[in-house]
Amino acid sequence: MIQQFLPFILIIVIFYFLLIRPQRKQQKELQERQNALKDGDKIVTAGGIHGIVRDVDDKTVKVEVCAGVLIKFEKASIVHVSSKES
Repeated sequence: MIQQFLPFILIIVIFYFLLIRPQRKQQKELQERQNALKDGDKIVTAGGIHGIVRDVDDKTVKVEVCAGVLIKFEKASIVHVSSKES
């Protein structure tokens, strides 16, 4: 009986290591970067807006998109972060 289920179990294990585990790792890294946001970081939002972080709250971030123009975003909408040093 176990021989009948062995191929299915192997497929599930392969899917876990090739698809699910790397995706969870990427989500965790993005969450850590979002929580570590600081003033001066360059970011890209899910909508494709590029800007520089000017103020960070618990759940929101104010981003300067051009001189003097600030837009307020949820931290969850930020998909890419690069610090001001890089």
